[in-house]
This record gives sequence, structure tokens and C-alpha cells, in this order.
Amino acid sequence: MAYVITDECVACGACLEECPSEAIEEGEEKYSINSENCTECGNCVEACPTGAIVEE
Repeated sequence: MAYVITDECVACGACLEECPSEAIEEGEEKYSINSENCTECGNCVEACPTGAIVEE
């Protein structure tokens, strides 16, 4: 299952640092996950302080 970043994202960067495949990309208001690079390891989910990363 793929992960997505919801509007709860505050662009803090916690997930960005934890992604071993560099699948998370910065956006203007929130981050996004490049599904082609994502290995679905779940590190970003654990790192997100707002719970903004969920399974699609």
C-alpha cells in the first residue's frame, strides 16, 4: 500500500530526514511522497508528529 501526506502536514521536515529512499519531496504548503521511489518502509509514518502520513 502506498503512503500519502494529508493536509495535516506542517512541513516540519521530520519525515524527510527519515526516508531512506528519498521519496519525500518538499512542497510550498506540505510535503508529498513520490510513489515511484517509496519502498513503503513506514519510517515517515513513525516520524510524523502530526499523523499526516497515512496509507492510501
